[in-house]
Amino acid sequence: MDTQDKKKEIKEEAKGNDGKQKIRIKIRAYDYKIVDQAAKTIIDGAQRSGAQTFGPIPLPTSKRKYTVNRSTFVHRKSKEQYEMRTHKRLIDIIEPTAQTVELLTNLSLPAGVDVEIKM
Repeated sequence: MDTQDKKKEIKEEAKGNDGKQKIRIKIRAYDYKIVDQAAKTIIDGAQRSGAQTFGPIPLPTSKRKYTVNRSTFVHRKSKEQYEMRTHKRLIDIIEPTAQTVELLTNLSLPAGVDVEIKM
């Protein structure tokens, strides 16, 4: 299934869940392996607690590029370029139970992972 199809499916589910509760989790890190590992941990725990999950949906990787002078005096035209990539994933949890919320508060994820949870 294509990512655009997944996005459409999630939008349709969001429209159909008028009175239902939904948790949206956004995961960010510099290493894609850590992001995938954290997403797998969250999804496994949510499914064990009986909640329905959508994702992980890969969001666009943001790239920040920095250009730095190698030398300030003699070789000032010589420059080095660095790039920082931030990998992101999105997970939706539909109809979370009390166990799901407790699991999300007590998560032990690898270092370097930023998790943003919206209810």
